[in-house]
Amino acid sequence: MRSVEGLLCFSVGSFESDFKLINETLNILQPAGFLHMRCTSYWFHLFSTVLQVIKVYSEDNTSRAVEVPSDITARDICQLFILKNHCIDDHSWTLFEQIPHLSIERTIEDHESVMEVQSGWGMDSHCCLYFRKNYAKYEFFKKPLDFFPEHMVSISSETNGIMSHSQLIQTFLSSSSCPEIHGFLHAKEHGRKSWKKFYFVLRRSGLYFSNKGTSKEPRHLQLIAEFSDSDVYTLLSAKKVYGAPTDYGFCVKLNSARDLKLLCADDEQTRTCWVTAMRLFKYGMQLYQNFVQPHQKQKSSPMRSISENSLVAMDFSGHKSRVIENPSEALSVAVEEGLSWRRKSCHRLSSHGSPSTSQSSMSSIAIHVAQLWFHSKLSRDEAQKLITQQGLIDGVFLVRDSQSNPRTFVLSLCHTQKIKHFQIVPVEENGELFYSLDDGHTRFTDLLQLVEFYQLNRGVLPCKLKHHCARITL
Repeated sequence: MRSVEGLLCFSVGSFESDFKLINETLNILQPAGFLHMRCTSYWFHLFSTVLQVIKVYSEDNTSRAVEVPSDITARDICQLFILKNHCIDDHSWTLFEQIPHLSIERTIEDHESVMEVQSGWGMDSHCCLYFRKNYAKYEFFKKPLDFFPEHMVSISSETNGIMSHSQLIQTFLSSSSCPEIHGFLHAKEHGRKSWKKFYFVLRRSGLYFSNKGTSKEPRHLQLIAEFSDSDVYTLLSAKKVYGAPTDYGFCVKLNSARDLKLLCADDEQTRTCWVTAMRLFKYGMQLYQNFVQPHQKQKSSPMRSISENSLVAMDFSGHKSRVIENPSEALSVAVEEGLSWRRKSCHRLSSHGSPSTSQSSMSSIAIHVAQLWFHSKLSRDEAQKLITQQGLIDGVFLVRDSQSNPRTFVLSLCHTQKIKHFQIVPVEENGELFYSLDDGHTRFTDLLQLVEFYQLNRGVLPCKLKHHCARITL
């Protein structure tokens, strides 16, 4: 795998600007143990390798052309754009392959060669590469029991009682075990517009369906696809484009053929289970290596952790600081801190005249509009689409303007693979403006304080705020 310095060689524009960028970054990375010699070797690699130009899009459909070597991987591309756009590398940035004329897309795994992916595109196709966050990419390694419901998974080997997280993942990664995913799916019959429900079985050898009820006897199972020469995609508009019974569609696409094996689940959890299992069966231990490699590099480098577990409520009022473990005490402290901050803000403004409510409102607006989690004029449907794209795991959120009430805001939050919307209402008291999620019981002077509080405390929400949805312009 190429290092960060090597990636910097593959930037857009003149080599002169690239060289300047490399030198500036090396000056920053030098204390962490990086060597100029490694960058020099990659300059040699750059000029000794055939370069090709690829185009990458972001979610706002801005794009950027990048000149890269022919053996560059998806992770290399992500690292390049993380550096160029000054993004925080939280290991969620992902490269997607999207095929618009088929209305399908998939995650390009970190180790995959981007040029090999593009080689499968036809000359007349309008396939695209997208760079965006995907918090759910490796979440199944952390919480596998959430991704694989007990009623859908069978293990050939005997297990005592309920399997632990590590045991479940090990069965998928170990070639000696034979895990099996099974259940009903809707399938689009070849050459017909109709969909029919079948009982499917997913094994290491491939995907099968039963032509006799739920029978798993070999004579009743018919092979649909093997994974050595195929990939699994999600359908972007299953009902609209393919007439599927639900919008939880996915498909298996053979690399050497244009026809799709179209499938549809009854809910998001079921679809996620099938798609995740297919990725594990196809790539196995390579996926786990993709997952652990960035964390191993982070441990070897003195980098600052950005885990949500590092966020705790603290009390600095005494001679010594202490962690506030009582949620009720944390709540009261947060409210008092907000009131104190508000009084100080008003005091500073008083030197320029008495602040009005409108002035206070403008001050609050100026704070939250610059936050990456705020998405202003985003509709409810657009918010759901953005959260779905960036990963349906607990705690993915964004804040937006309310379309029904211009004075309020909405917190859109994912929990148990469902997106819920909570109205943030303004509360005025003695000429001061506050914001609240619980009808004024817990009040905050601005949206930034509100978000930071619910990142530490669940409060009235079903879960804490963990991962914000962010859009970038390339």
